Amino acid sequence: MKRFLLDTNILSQPTHPTPHPSVLAKLAEHRQEVATAAVVWYELWYGCRRLPPSRKRQRIEAYLLALLNTDLPILPYTPQAADWHAKERTRLTSLGKTPTFADGQIAAIAYVHGLILVTRNQSDFANFENLLIENWFADEPAR
Repeated sequence: MKRFLLDTNILSQPTHPTPHPSVLAKLAEHRQEVATAAVVWYELWYGCRRLPPSRKRQRIEAYLLALLNTDLPILPYTPQAADWHAKERTRLTSLGKTPTFADGQIAAIAYVHGLILVTRNQSDFANFENLLIENWFADEPAR
């Protein structure tokens, strides 16, 4: 059963020259309990394809292609997610808060699937109502 939706800054950690040890440990510990969002998948590929041809780009491409051969679910932005997103964006806008559209999509996908959103950027998602959030960068304060 899936419990966690991984944000871009979590799923990209294994590609870093010195990945954060607590994130790697949690990824290994919860390997069978994680999913990601199609929006995150887009962000990962967009970031990769913006890089000039290099070893770094090759390493990231290899990582992303390898992820496709795992059982990592990539969850879509469904009509239910769009409805929740629209309600939350309306509510937040009326309060003077304007989360990015992509963050709203990621939050909506996590919410409608009943998943805990795992992100380093907790403050980007803190205003979404009833969204469960975790930071696997254990030794860092909330961002």
